[in-house]
Amino acid sequence: MKILLLLCLLGWDAASAADPARLLFTRIGPAQTGLFVANADGTGERPLLPANGLDYNPSFSADGKWVVFTSERAGSADIYRVHADGSGLERLTDDPAFDDQAALSPEGSELAFVSSREGGFANIWVQDLSSGRARPIAKTNAGSFRPSWSPDGRWIAFTSDRDTHRARWDGGWEFLQSTGLYVVRADGTSLRRLTGPGGYAGSPRWSADGRRILFYRSTPKDVYPGRLGRNRPAVSQIVSIEVESGAVREYTSGPGLKVAPQWLPGGEIGYLRKFGEDKGLAFASGKSAAHGIMQNPSWSADGKMVVYHKRTGDKPASGMTPAFSRDPGFSLYRTGDFPSWSPAGDRFVVSIEPGLQMFDAKGGNGRIIYDSKGPQVAFPSWSPDGKTIAFGVGSYFSGHAKPAVIAMVNADGTGFRKVTEGPGNAGFPSWSPDGKRIVFRVAGSEQGLRIVDLENGNVTKLTTEYDNFPAWSPKGDLIEFTSFRDGDFEIYTIRPDGSGARRLTQTGGNDAHGIWSPDGQWIVFSSSRLGWKDEAFVLDSGPQPYGELFAMHPDGSGLRQLTDNQWEDALPAFQPRMAIR
Repeated sequence: MKILLLLCLLGWDAASAADPARLLFTRIGPAQTGLFVANADGTGERPLLPANGLDYNPSFSADGKWVVFTSERAGSADIYRVHADGSGLERLTDDPAFDDQAALSPEGSELAFVSSREGGFANIWVQDLSSGRARPIAKTNAGSFRPSWSPDGRWIAFTSDRDTHRARWDGGWEFLQSTGLYVVRADGTSLRRLTGPGGYAGSPRWSADGRRILFYRSTPKDVYPGRLGRNRPAVSQIVSIEVESGAVREYTSGPGLKVAPQWLPGGEIGYLRKFGEDKGLAFASGKSAAHGIMQNPSWSADGKMVVYHKRTGDKPASGMTPAFSRDPGFSLYRTGDFPSWSPAGDRFVVSIEPGLQMFDAKGGNGRIIYDSKGPQVAFPSWSPDGKTIAFGVGSYFSGHAKPAVIAMVNADGTGFRKVTEGPGNAGFPSWSPDGKRIVFRVAGSEQGLRIVDLENGNVTKLTTEYDNFPAWSPKGDLIEFTSFRDGDFEIYTIRPDGSGARRLTQTGGNDAHGIWSPDGQWIVFSSSRLGWKDEAFVLDSGPQPYGELFAMHPDGSGLRQLTDNQWEDALPAFQPRMAIR
């Protein structure tokens, strides 16, 4: 009863749980990842557990008997452990928040991990395994990552982007990240920063004598796009710092993104090389190791074994896959790019390369209905009568210099015709409820939102700011959109005549990809307000691995968080309730 009363006070009601809204969304992240163990050099690889879900970020216990890891097998990301032979699987945390990047204390009685509990930001938590009680340490409204226990169990080293200014790459959409190396006592006292501001430190590991901490060092400017291997690939070096004096020693040189370092017996250092022909496991001595696309390796203390995770699937198995939702009033399903439901809710389309694919309401019977024979097709939007699908066609996501137009086809993919012309870059169409007009955004030689009258082709300017992602309300009285007009990407509404512009969100970060519920009571959108949940350089699941789905009322009230993970979740699409019932 107490829980129900609390949920009602927060804006949740039992009826919404009994009849939840159903949303499709796009996730930039793997569909499956699995854990693998191998000899220290990567030879003799074998699965640790069956790879049929999302298991990742493993690490060995100090005695080598356990592997702790993150798994989404039960819904949210939680911490589990299993013996090195794959037996004795045990769940260690059970919370709807994001739990990840775990490390067992040297004696095995406590667990340090990253969690978004109590506020949504990634912080370091310590859990007593016998009682299950957990507590945050060095908590902040920023990100803290990759905890590592000192050999005596008295200290925890970690990295954090606290005390830094959130900067954008080239003034655009993508965020950079700057991290420092910190140590704190296991009871949360004596927090101390070991590296200077403005740099990048990642994935600390203690030396056996507890005097030095090993980590990789890079620069914030390489976070994007260098960490994805684009343009000029990122560069990092493996270094260590003496805890008492701050003296730094470097162990590698030259190009390449090197992460996840760890001291091994005999003075050897193992790490992961992320790009190039020799990507995979590596050793500072130059000793040969297995190549491949491994992620976040952890060696056993005796240096004989290594455990890591790998992608085993990139796309959902079908047109829609159930996903965990933190809110019982919203059911979530992962699908392809730019999903859009038909007005009857019996079909949906997604963008593919290059065209549109249609599925039935259960995600089955997928078929290509339109092939552009080259140009990119994106942002499909159904007409209110269900007879037509509008979309953008041209060049997107590579700058706005190349042209793109709004076009449409019949619901069966026939009858292609252009709605707009000209050299600009037009995209993100959304229909008026009466089906007579479409609002869209332009970029490039001009910017802002435009409305085209479908009867006569006349185009009127709605805005001239850096505005994007327009969505016409079901009542027709408002248009929701994202704007950078106040120096941050926030969500606004405006009347179709250009009056009454109103800002709905007030957070640092990107708030975008808004969509109305069919009854006009909710706007669901993607937001990066809670920041990074891991070090940027160890993530390769997309350019923006910090987007979560949120819901709010059209006046900005009643905020509810729907997703909580390390992937980019965006582009939601409500299924009309007539089809659900």
